[in-house]
Amino acid sequence: MKKLTKWYLIACALSFAGGLYTGKSAFASVANAHPWHTPDSEMKCIADNVYWEARNQSTKGMIGVALVTRNRVNDSRFPHSYCEVVMEGPTRPSWKNPDVHIPLRHRCQFSWYCDGKSDNIPVVDLDVYGFARTIAFKIYHGELSDFTGGATHYHADYVRPAWAKSKKKTITIDEHIFYKWEKLNGNTDIQIQ
Repeated sequence: MKKLTKWYLIACALSFAGGLYTGKSAFASVANAHPWHTPDSEMKCIADNVYWEARNQSTKGMIGVALVTRNRVNDSRFPHSYCEVVMEGPTRPSWKNPDVHIPLRHRCQFSWYCDGKSDNIPVVDLDVYGFARTIAFKIYHGELSDFTGGATHYHADYVRPAWAKSKKKTITIDEHIFYKWEKLNGNTDIQIQ
């Protein structure tokens, strides 16, 4: 029994080390990220997105937002890492440094990312952010099942985005309505922004 446990631990360590080297996990479905997207930075991007998009929602609502982020990472029509999914949107060169690109206000996939406001977590919300980090850890490591029906989009129930007509509604959680972007005959559907 000790010998089996020893080989199991060696296999786990090798799988973990291989994941650090390649950016792919042997344990779960995670982003095939570039080397500069570390597990910590990827989980921070997930946690930031959960916090800013759903901090006033129930646990299920917060997890739903995280699942949409993961579903996008796993969909070939979106970027391949969590940070790239969260930060997706048009940019412009900074007037201070043309090598730095700044997101265009109100044009990002997730509205908080380019709303022009500070992204610093208020001290009074550090406990909520800690919970968002716990959700991010579980999402990144594939520990949570998708109850959104494969949703790749959502919006608050008080808005009516034009793109919603071209997506399949899957579930409503709290104040968010979730949708799946279907593939037509195996081809990529056209996104309506």
